Amino acid sequence: MEAVQEQGRQAIALPLDVGDSEGFAEFASHLKQQLNNHWPGQMLTHLVNNAGMAADAQLSECDAATLDSLYSVHLKGSILLTQQLLPLLQDGGSILNVSSGLARFSLPGYGPYAAMKGAVETVTKYWAKELGERGIRVNVLAPGAIETDFGGGRVRDNAELNKIIASQTALGRVGLPEDIGAVVSLLLSPAAHWITGQRIEASGGMFL
Repeated sequence: MEAVQEQGRQAIALPLDVGDSEGFAEFASHLKQQLNNHWPGQMLTHLVNNAGMAADAQLSECDAATLDSLYSVHLKGSILLTQQLLPLLQDGGSILNVSSGLARFSLPGYGPYAAMKGAVETVTKYWAKELGERGIRVNVLAPGAIETDFGGGRVRDNAELNKIIASQTALGRVGLPEDIGAVVSLLLSPAAHWITGQRIEASGGMFL
């Protein structure tokens, strides 16, 4: 938020537990109030559903609690939060859901996580169809392995793992946060006005 403000822009940050859908209505009400306070008369232009959690588990060993947590955050949370925020989203706006390259290729230990992301990709197409009459575009971005804190920062901090992934990537390296940020910016921009219901993978060409 400070980086935004340093550029002379306004920004607000509101806390939300995406795994607890009981709080979504209150969050939407609070967000509406903040919009009125800081940007009177304005609505949301874009919604990016980017909340996520990692889980290392073989499908044969994944327990119910892990599945429930993944479902609550990745699928249930994104659907129900989008429902609550749709009245605040302007016609002609856009929604970007975030999936994973793991919904295309398979790596042992990521099956439960990838299953939820595969469902997110399917839901994206249905949102695109249902919201098309409002001119709202809905797409899904599937990043490859990125050097972030996600999953305990293993892609960033484990040099051996980083090297292995880079060797399986057409562009010869692991992705960086700015690689994904640039694609998000593009998909939300007017330049992508004729793209909806699509899965866009930004992985540098992993496992081609």
